[in-house]
Amino acid sequence: MAESNGDAIRMLEEELRYLKLLAKQYPTIASACTEIINLQAILNLPKGTEHFLSDIHGEYESFNHVLRNGSGNIKRKITEVYGDIMSEKEIKSLATLIYYPEQKLEIMRKQEEDIEDWYRITIYRLVVICRKAAFKYTRMKVRKALPEEFAYIIDELMHKGPEEDKEEYYSEIINTIIRIGRADEFIIAMAKLIQRLVIDRLHIVGDIFDRGPGPDKVMDTLMNYHTVDIQWGNHDVLWMGAAAGSEACIATVLRICARYANLDIIEDGYGINILPLATFALEYYGDDECVQFKPKVESDIAYSDKDLKLIAKMHKAIAIIQFKLEGHIIKRRPYFKMDDRLLLEKINYEEGTIDLYGKTYPLNDTNFPTIDPKNPYALTREEEELVEKLKSSFLNSEKLQKHIRFLLTKGSMYLKCNSNLLYHGCIPVNEDGTFKKVQIGRTGKAYSGKEYFDRLEILVREGYFHKTNPDAKQYGMDITWYLWTGPDSPLFGKDKMTTFERYFIDDKKTHKENKSHYFKLEDSEEMCRRIFEEFGLDPECSHIINGHMPVRSKSGESPIKANGKLIVIDGGFSRAYQSTTGIAGYTLIYNSYGLLLVSHDPFESTQKAIEEEKDIHSTTMVLEKEVERKRVKDTDEGRVMKAKIKDLEMLLDAYRLGLIKEQE
Repeated sequence: MAESNGDAIRMLEEELRYLKLLAKQYPTIASACTEIINLQAILNLPKGTEHFLSDIHGEYESFNHVLRNGSGNIKRKITEVYGDIMSEKEIKSLATLIYYPEQKLEIMRKQEEDIEDWYRITIYRLVVICRKAAFKYTRMKVRKALPEEFAYIIDELMHKGPEEDKEEYYSEIINTIIRIGRADEFIIAMAKLIQRLVIDRLHIVGDIFDRGPGPDKVMDTLMNYHTVDIQWGNHDVLWMGAAAGSEACIATVLRICARYANLDIIEDGYGINILPLATFALEYYGDDECVQFKPKVESDIAYSDKDLKLIAKMHKAIAIIQFKLEGHIIKRRPYFKMDDRLLLEKINYEEGTIDLYGKTYPLNDTNFPTIDPKNPYALTREEEELVEKLKSSFLNSEKLQKHIRFLLTKGSMYLKCNSNLLYHGCIPVNEDGTFKKVQIGRTGKAYSGKEYFDRLEILVREGYFHKTNPDAKQYGMDITWYLWTGPDSPLFGKDKMTTFERYFIDDKKTHKENKSHYFKLEDSEEMCRRIFEEFGLDPECSHIINGHMPVRSKSGESPIKANGKLIVIDGGFSRAYQSTTGIAGYTLIYNSYGLLLVSHDPFESTQKAIEEEKDIHSTTMVLEKEVERKRVKDTDEGRVMKAKIKDLEMLLDAYRLGLIKEQE
């Protein structure tokens, strides 16, 4: 026994430096014991609900609604509590109030004859729903989420006991809230608290930006969300590269915004001056109809014919600049192996044709006033000046830089969380499903699998943050651009991006972009198992969660691949994809009972959601149901807590053996 005690003392002495640091946080036996009891209790609570969204593409209204309703989670809780005593109309009305409390209250004040009675019933119902949403959290965690203004009152109402003698006490609280004119503010606070408690953690699996009109609003919302992580998509890294100062990324961002008539995002959203681009476009393309560059208008904004013609000219002007700037990167980085994208030098400017893959194609537009056929990638002096002005605007946009720093703080190339592996696109693999080795630097070193992802993430961060080494920063920015469009980019997943061909060549055979072998092997359990092992996850109970490639539901494609090992949740949030997918996006819920896949019909408008109580029609499918309800102890957070309990127990031993003295 003495020998065993001696071993324990020696082990504690080895950990003494760490334990002394821990003792500063828990200076007494009593404080360490209290924390052990607290953590041990938390381990047995149900795990929090995780919410997965992907490919938002600037569709702020749809995203905001799905976020507010928790992919139907709030309505499910209302139905669980009141399904037997409330009509469907009453349930919809209460759900709408929770989603949009300020706007719905304004309507109810006009509709209700006895508004005080309505307040009383509504507050009571909200308190009950709030209890239902909060039951899986500790009282301390709920208290931290309470709005400061009503914290004490809500805490009292939510923890109402069975004692009949206190019934008048609770009724008087509600009556007083109404009598002193604070009912509206209280209901708003309760609704937002329910939204907060229904979802414990939000995962965004890439592509916040491009196509839709409100990515800046999406970013503002995410920055104010309680717990969120982001896995970068190819459209996200494009904006990250632009904010870092990559000229090719800046040109591409502007081209896409022009393509979808979303230049308001640039000007109004981020305060970037695009007047120099408009002036340049009018000077060089004033007489050009720019037919192939007519913008795709998919928003509800009405544009005049004059506006659309100007946008088309700007669109073409920045597209040509983009192709030139991309040529600079491809020539600067031969190891990117993208020489097949050097298309400006393959044009016969006299004949108006282009030679591609051994065949000659006519161009549908031969007006290239800024291209020197002998040196097609050289920017004219005016183009150089324009690019410098645009770059300065991007670098000095305070709001854009704030958003991109948030993406870098909360974002990553991939995430492992509670046996789920999240990444936006794919993992480069060979035809047989083995990991492809990719050389992305001049050293000749090739990367694959997890190591490739880790290396890319470091380089993206260097491209944005590096201040002292211009070459390292430029390389990082070039890699960021490569992630947008490169043949072995895990965020792109195709052999090439045929942007030039889609603009200038009518033959659609040239528009084809071949997908990575990964997407041909999505149903392969063997490939999924190999990926799980590579990333250190258990192949028996783990899932891959992807976005990026829209699931064509109306053609019968399933988002569930490889016998449930891989789930694709890009179902078409973006209006641009909805004609192809047939729906308006998939989202995923992972709660203590299992995995729920939710498909959404297109969202009409926030106005209709409020005035007509038109929620997004969603269909929920149970993917996996847990035999035993998952507890916090079964999660990554639980593993951290168990390790902390072990450390605290060592600290207790150190106190009791006299190796560390308690601090009173």
